[in-house]
Amino acid sequence: MQIWVDADACPAVIKDILFRAAERAKVSMLLVANHALNVPRSPYIRFMQVSSGFDVADDEIARRVMPGDLVITSDIPLAAEVIEKGGHALSPRGERYTPDTIRSRLQMRDFMETMRASGVQTGGPPALSQADRKAFADQLDRLLAAARP
Repeated sequence: MQIWVDADACPAVIKDILFRAAERAKVSMLLVANHALNVPRSPYIRFMQVSSGFDVADDEIARRVMPGDLVITSDIPLAAEVIEKGGHALSPRGERYTPDTIRSRLQMRDFMETMRASGVQTGGPPALSQADRKAFADQLDRLLAAARP
């Protein structure tokens, strides 16, 4: 298993959880972003900077992800593509996207996008809470444990 991180919008506290988990589980992790990031020196943690542009990091992850890999993203279309390729997708809030849930998440995303395009103010997501961090860490631990040989 390789962990891919859609790092452009991934909160710093979630990256810190991921850094510790990669070291503890000795699993390879690649953060992909269109801006420079500081990552710890580690044989397990790497960073790839892609060019600026809409969905460039998402497209790079989608192109490279393999079955069984884990992608950390809040981008629903990327999560859907990862699942379609046989990978696992987890949001920074700890929501595990599955084949059973991704279709409804895509429909809700499209609905909200239509609402925003028609001028409705929908607001952004709430701040990341302590419960969100715990949910993320718990799901990450479950996925890493299941991937161990």
